Formats: sequence, C-alpha cells, structure tokens
Amino acid sequence: MEKIKTLGELKKSGYVYRSVKEEIRQNLIAKLKRKESTFPGIIGYDDTVIPDTERALLSRHNILFLGLRGQAKTRMARQMVDLLDEFIPIVAGSEVNDNPFAPLSRFARDQVAALGDKTPIEWLPREARYGEKLATPDVSVADLIGDVDPIKAANEKLSYADERVIHFGIIPRSNRGIFVINELPDLQARIQVALFNILQEGDIQIRGFKVRMPLDILFVFTANPEDYTNRGSIVTPLKDRIESQIITHYPKTLENSLLITEQEANVHEEQQSVQMPDMIKRIIEQVAFEARGSEYVDKKSGVSARLTIAAFENAVSAAERRAIINKEKSTYIRINDLQGVIPGITGKIELVYEGEQEGPLQVAVNLLEKSIRTVFATYFPNPDTFKKRKNPGAADMNPYRPIIQWFDQGNALQMLQDATDKQYETALMQVTGLHDLVKQLFPQSNKQERLLMMEMILHGLSTYSLLSKKTLENETRFSDLLGTMMNFGTREDLEEDEI
Repeated sequence: MEKIKTLGELKKSGYVYRSVKEEIRQNLIAKLKRKESTFPGIIGYDDTVIPDTERALLSRHNILFLGLRGQAKTRMARQMVDLLDEFIPIVAGSEVNDNPFAPLSRFARDQVAALGDKTPIEWLPREARYGEKLATPDVSVADLIGDVDPIKAANEKLSYADERVIHFGIIPRSNRGIFVINELPDLQARIQVALFNILQEGDIQIRGFKVRMPLDILFVFTANPEDYTNRGSIVTPLKDRIESQIITHYPKTLENSLLITEQEANVHEEQQSVQMPDMIKRIIEQVAFEARGSEYVDKKSGVSARLTIAAFENAVSAAERRAIINKEKSTYIRINDLQGVIPGITGKIELVYEGEQEGPLQVAVNLLEKSIRTVFATYFPNPDTFKKRKNPGAADMNPYRPIIQWFDQGNALQMLQDATDKQYETALMQVTGLHDLVKQLFPQSNKQERLLMMEMILHGLSTYSLLSKKTLENETRFSDLLGTMMNFGTREDLEEDEI
C-alpha cells in the first residue's frame, strides 16, 4: 500500500475507507480473537477498567476516564494508538488528514477537483494520528478548534469570508485519529460548551463560517471526579454527550502495586549493584496504602502510584550513595536507608487541615513507621500476642524477651546512616538474642538477609512501643523505652495498663 502515490492507484488497489472508530473496533476484535493483551503493561485493571474500555470501543463510544491522579488514565488513552491501522492514506499536504475519497477541507477539495485521479496522497503512520491537550484555564477555542488567520489573509490577499483564511486548531488537525483532553474539569465552561457540536454532530464551526467539517475522531477525556476538585467541573451537557464513563482505581492488592512500581521505577544500569530485598519493597508499597487510609491525607486528592515509584528510586539511590561513600562495590538496602525516601513522600500527598498542623515531614515519618509496623507483623510474630492479659502464660514464650532485656540492662544501639557493611554488622551483633531469633525464624536466609531481618526487628519493636527509637540527621539510636531500672515483667505490666 505504501507504494501507492496517487488517488487513481488507491482506487485500483481496492482500499476501503473505515472511520476511526470502526477501524479501532475491527482491530480490537482481531486482538480479542487472538487473545492478545489489549493494554499491555496496565496492571490491576484486568477485571475492571480494561473490560469496560473494550466494551466502550466495541460500541464506538467516546470515553471519559474518571479517577484520582496516578491511575493510568492517560496511559490507557495513549495505548489506544496501537489499535489503529499501521498507515492510512491522506491527501498530500492536508492539514486535517483529509480522506482522499471524501475530502473535507477547501485545500483537499480543490486538489481532488483539479487533479482527479492524479491527486497525490501520503501514508500517515498511526503514531501521527494521536493528539493530546492538557486542559488549563488559558486554553482557548482557537487553540482547540481554530480561528481566522489575518496574516494568511493578508499574505494571500484573501477575504475574511474565504474559507482558506482559517487556521485549524488541534482538534481538526487530529481528524481521523484519537484526541485526548487531560484534566477536563480544568477547561473553562465556555470552552467545554464549544465541544458540544463536535461530540454530537461531529463537525466544527469557526467564527460564523458556513463551513461544515464532519470530523472523524475518537475523543478520550480524563478527569478527577468533579466532586473531588475545587478547580472546576465538567458541564452537565458535555458529560451527557460522552457515551462511556469509566471509573479507574488504585491497585487493590499490594502484589499489583509491587508489580507497577518495579515496572515503572527508573533504576539505572550502574545502580544494579544495589540489591532491593522484598521486605523493603513491601514497606515502600505499604506507605501508599497507609496514606490512602490516613486521617491526615486528603482522600479526595488521592495518593498517586508515583509516590511509591519515587520512593523506590530514592531508596536505591540512598543505598548507592552510602556504597559510594564507603567505597563498596555492592550493597543491600537497609531499613535505615528508608529515611531517604521521605522527600519522595512529602511532595506526593495533599494534607487536610490536621495534617498541615502536624507538618508534611512528620506525616511522612508517621506513614513510614506505620508501614514498618504492618510489614513487620507479616514476617515476625506479632508482639501484641505476647501480652499477659490477652494470652495468659504467653509472656514466658515471648521470642523478643532476650532482646528487650538487653536494652533493659542499660544498653543502647547506635546505627549510623552511612555505616559500612562491617560497622552495620558489628552494631547488630551486639544485641543479645537478635541473631539467634532471626536464625531460628529464617534458617535458610543468607548473611545479608539475616542482618536486614535483625535490623527490622529493632525497628518493628519500636513501632510496638517496646523499644525507644530516636532518629537524628545521620544516625538512629535504639534504647530502653521505660528506663534501665525497670525489668521486662514490669515493662509488660505498664504497657498493658496503657492499653
């Protein structure tokens, strides 16, 4: 087909024109029959958003993706390009991708009328058939649809009544393709009104010109739920004209969230020397889940998947920086390295009034501590099960007793942020019972894994108020919570009284 250069050759080839929605429908049907993935790389939507989108495309509908930030709305729209034909013919030189068999613009009509079957055609690749516009308050009707170009009129000595003086906007230039408007509520109401006729009748009107151009476009809009934003809303008649509204969502399971972060995180080749253990990954992912349920975080704004992606990258870089400083060729990410992910959290959450009072830094630290507590209970015995009043006699079986007693005796543990691997190991091995407990619970673990588990126990016990943890700029210090004069039994009694 690409060898065909004129309209006459195109007619002889037997090429059949299809509208863009029909084109996408037929290509989607072919993919479904071959059991191919329609939206590769989109995780967690297999039973919800993707089937809804496929049904909308089969129905030849324009689509509105409605959901909070970071829910892959724009990515879904961009992947629809793969459902287009690889190439389509257009009148050569056309600004609006005119169909050679039924040209819309004055330019293309004149070309076909003058040259007939000798009209030159070009083949437009699918990648060039995608248009996207971020809705901002300064977007005008001229930007989207078009306006009279006085410079063109003057240069070509044309009357303002001549159709050729029109400068087309981004929507007509996306004819025979996919056009996406992101954050639709941010578009001023009067601009949204200008889209009514395009969606309902499929044509455009510019400055009172008696020109009808039945555009062939699949429209995809993205928006936050309008009740969730103070920036604006989608005017009701426009919403009524968008045939399918699809609700997106955040990953429903930690496993899906892990897959998304690993897929999207930008880890450079030289950072491959940094090993990211599964436990650290889960703590980072849990931060997003904790934030979505936090009373300090604005649920209307949402917590984007970008939070965990940024935190993942920060954790790798924190360990890499430590290894560079210590001249170590490789390293294993530690719990202490997670202090470096806090900048990736503070900028990704919108706080309510109470959260603002607490401060973004403290909220981020609290979310990290809650994540450690949650993940700790999935790897180790829950310290709450060893409370006397909850389970009489269980205190004698408490596996953490030797560790806490070591701190009760007045000992303290100082862990430097940039400690070498040797210093890190030496510090952890000081604590009586810590290595033995990890070896008992995880007999198949290697040395690096055991050290990480040992550190995790200390951080976990602090989140259960069994140890004191103080984090300074470059160190973390663990010590006895209630003072060196109290023994373990007294500690438990006091904790139960507090509870």
